[in-house]
Amino acid sequence: MEYLVYVSTAKKLMSDAELLDLLQTARIKNAKYNVTGMLLYSEGTFIQALEGEKEDLYTIYKAIELDFRHRNIILMITGSVEERIFPKWSMTFASVNADVLELIEGYLNPSAKNFIGDNNHATIVMLKTFAETNRLSLSF
Repeated sequence: MEYLVYVSTAKKLMSDAELLDLLQTARIKNAKYNVTGMLLYSEGTFIQALEGEKEDLYTIYKAIELDFRHRNIILMITGSVEERIFPKWSMTFASVNADVLELIEGYLNPSAKNFIGDNNHATIVMLKTFAETNRLSLSF
């Protein structure tokens, strides 16, 4: 099982409706390829962790590189994991607008002890830092 984390800039600040559309599309596509992960968005910046079998993972990543909503995509980290960090999550999502998240799923505070699996994994540390810096609520 492989994973990757990238950051990108949105071509424009995204409305709540645009973020919901992106999330719904990502969940469908990720489920098709058995890719799981977490997407965080704050004021025009995306950070996303994805995991899956290498070929499937990079199929999704290549689609993201071609997505008109992203620019300045930087692949931050890649590696292997024995078990998924985000099991059963076709796409977990967090945005600065908690009202929108409330409509999607429940919340989990990134500083909570039970945040997710291995809190020391580099992927989790990056996502938690981004979430805490941008004061995001996380949805699972």
